[in-house]
Amino acid sequence: MGKILDSLLGKKLSGTRVVSLAIKIVAVFTIMMLVSNFASNYINLMMNRGELVKLMNQLLIKDLKSLYNFSSNQYDIYQFSQNYDDAVSAIEKSAAKDLKEKKSIAIGIKQDGSLMFQASNLPKLKNFTDATAFAKMGKAFTSEANSDSKEGILYFRFDGAAYFGVYKYIDKWNVVLLRAEELNEFYSDSQLIFLQVSMIIIIITLLSAIIGTFLIRFILRYVNRISEALMKMQTSQKMELIDIGGAPNDEVSYLGASFNALSSTIDNLMTIFRKFVTQDVAQRAYREHEIRLEGTQKELTILFTDIKSFTYMTETLGNDIINLLNLHYDRAIKHIHHHDGIVGSIIGDALLAVYGTLPEEQSNKSLAAIKSAYEIQDVAASLRTEMTARKEEIVRTRGSLTEAEDRVYRACLLEVGVGIDGGQVFYGNIGSYERMTNTVIGDNVNSASRLEGLTRIYKLPVIVSDFVREESVAQTDEYEFLEIDLVQVKGKTEGKRIFWPIEKGRVDAEFRQDIDRYAAGLAAYYEGDWRVANGAFTECRLAVAEIFRERTKSLESPKEWNGIWTMTTK
Repeated sequence: MGKILDSLLGKKLSGTRVVSLAIKIVAVFTIMMLVSNFASNYINLMMNRGELVKLMNQLLIKDLKSLYNFSSNQYDIYQFSQNYDDAVSAIEKSAAKDLKEKKSIAIGIKQDGSLMFQASNLPKLKNFTDATAFAKMGKAFTSEANSDSKEGILYFRFDGAAYFGVYKYIDKWNVVLLRAEELNEFYSDSQLIFLQVSMIIIIITLLSAIIGTFLIRFILRYVNRISEALMKMQTSQKMELIDIGGAPNDEVSYLGASFNALSSTIDNLMTIFRKFVTQDVAQRAYREHEIRLEGTQKELTILFTDIKSFTYMTETLGNDIINLLNLHYDRAIKHIHHHDGIVGSIIGDALLAVYGTLPEEQSNKSLAAIKSAYEIQDVAASLRTEMTARKEEIVRTRGSLTEAEDRVYRACLLEVGVGIDGGQVFYGNIGSYERMTNTVIGDNVNSASRLEGLTRIYKLPVIVSDFVREESVAQTDEYEFLEIDLVQVKGKTEGKRIFWPIEKGRVDAEFRQDIDRYAAGLAAYYEGDWRVANGAFTECRLAVAEIFRERTKSLESPKEWNGIWTMTTK
């Protein structure tokens, strides 16, 4: 034991132990490290609390905004139903979903100080008792209140405890919405972390006196990890989370965790952003950190789809038409995005999609548009199948549908037409820096809409232009393009060949025979031999042949016939 003490503390001389200078330096250094680290830890705690308060403020504002919007919607429902208790109960339940802690609260305060609702785990109170805080919020009820006095940050006492929260006045209900957290409960985690980190500091400090070099390297490895991750993100232009698993509770780890929180927030905002803008605009905004009012000329493929008999559907379904449209578009848009198309606009029953804006998709844009078109048709067919199955179930149960149910059934038998054209168009952002939209402008955009209109006349699901046919044939032999007609649409002075893309795998011998009859009839139709053409169209069982049987029933072509059929409607 004596030898061990001598080696650690120094040898005794004349009964007095001479402590080694090295031991003193280590002891002083250890004490200084402890004092420094404890002080740093305490400062870090205080700074973290400040940041936590800011973060809490942001989260509370988010919750309050959600509560405000829900309350506003509930007021509109209340105006319709006139059921006040149900509306207030719905607001309270919605607010309760956002409460994370035991003493978290969300309350609605009336002008007289009574509570409209109280979402919390605390005993229900009838009134808001903090007079000072209520006086500050009470300004929101006055007619002279400006926007600043109708919302703000508030420290107050509730049920005997100190709280921090944010409030906002909602004029529809004439109440102040308050979302708050209890301060002691909020700070408890940071205090626990402080004690935990303090224990870690003691251990690390003692170990650092022996293996300081190794410990420094161990700590710095997370700096390297964060730096490498940041450089990777900068190169890929993509936000990702930094792996800080196993990192100690220090500033470096806090930096990584804070960055991860920021990355998650930005990623969430980008997800929301992508729902309202096209994919290429979102990518450019992320890459360039801005969106400019500009446009370029590009060769793109345009798909236009429209729902048939939409007026009848709207008159029959009323507000439920929104649910049907959302059900259809939710499925259809997924297929468009699957083929790297972007949704340019949705106007009620019409949808415009653009292909070729993304660099990786520019070479096969027309083929992608055709595949999307038929998948959109499959979506409409699946909805019709579902509605027919429901009708049959009702008929089995009750025997028949009522007249109103039959109208709804027929209104839900959704059918769409798809027109596809392409070429040089102007693509970019227009509007102002306060409100802008992404759009595509050009003759081919209008042409895609005209081609969709022709699907009703020719009774075809998809009609494409010669541009689309040529580009698709260059990519694959998956489709056979049956020439339908040479038409001059309204507003144009030249004829345009239109085609029906047919998947070759679906062409059996009987279908092939009808295709050949139609092609023979169309050739005679172009040449002006309408007697032969009528005979071929009569034998053809394709639905598209019906219009040509009607056209050629006179068996003689008009004088100066050039093969072009002029459309008088859009």
